[in-house]
Amino acid sequence: MKFQLHQPQAINELGNRSNQEDAIYPVMGEASADQRVFVVCDGMGGLDKGEVASAAVSKALGEMAKAICDVVPKFSDDDFRQCLTKAYNALDAADTKKEATMGTTMTFLCFHDGGCLVAHIGDSRVYHLRPSLGTENGVLFRTRDDSLVQQMYENGEITYEEMRTSPKKNIILKGMQPYQMERTTATLTHITDVKPGDYFYLCTDGMLEKMDDKELVSILASNESDEQKRQRLIDATVNNSDNHSAYLIQVKDVSEGTAEIQQKRKPVTTEPVDSNQISSSVILGFSALSLLAGIAVGLAVFM
Repeated sequence: MKFQLHQPQAINELGNRSNQEDAIYPVMGEASADQRVFVVCDGMGGLDKGEVASAAVSKALGEMAKAICDVVPKFSDDDFRQCLTKAYNALDAADTKKEATMGTTMTFLCFHDGGCLVAHIGDSRVYHLRPSLGTENGVLFRTRDDSLVQQMYENGEITYEEMRTSPKKNIILKGMQPYQMERTTATLTHITDVKPGDYFYLCTDGMLEKMDDKELVSILASNESDEQKRQRLIDATVNNSDNHSAYLIQVKDVSEGTAEIQQKRKPVTTEPVDSNQISSSVILGFSALSLLAGIAVGLAVFM
């Protein structure tokens, strides 16, 4: 499977915050239509902490995944495990005082010859959208938030509308933190049903503060250019209280590539995570409930 992409559109806005705790890979201005790996992270922990965590994870994860994609045509679950371990090691190294008070969410997308690999930890999201299907059916896939309000909604304790206004909406149950006794694993999804005109959208929760899925699809279904759609997304979030960052990637063409000889992999030093398939999806890698409860206490509110 060979992908041609339109120019990826990056968003990395401060919002009504004094510091930027979101981080994206590639950084602003560096992505091209040849890019195949994208990462968006939302840091937590306050000044000099959240931004350190998100930057360390996005850079380490993105750079190692790109290095692997440059060598092999298909990016496997084991490849991602190695990249995630590399990111955790970078996060540990960034916490020079070993306070373990910083942390970050993580969203990841890789286009490769086997399809698209999506990974996430926390309440930042990855969408697969087909705007041609309309606002009701245009969301083909959306990651499940690892958040308290999502759990409350699934338990019938609050309505879908109440999730957006709940005072507990910023409490997450999974996140990446340094020096974890058992490192939080990611949920992986494999997507193979991809068509020209589809969009992938990685975003922090700040992008969704005042926007629902229908509005998102409506913006992407317009006849405007991707640059104009990017600006509309920014305009819709201009008064949001949180930082808001995203990558919007439109698929230009998809073709079945000729069979390729698997290239020899360079040895990579690392390891975590498992897989969740969509058009062949199996969710793996959730931590035990006791660990989730512990993480929820330690993670608190995202800046």
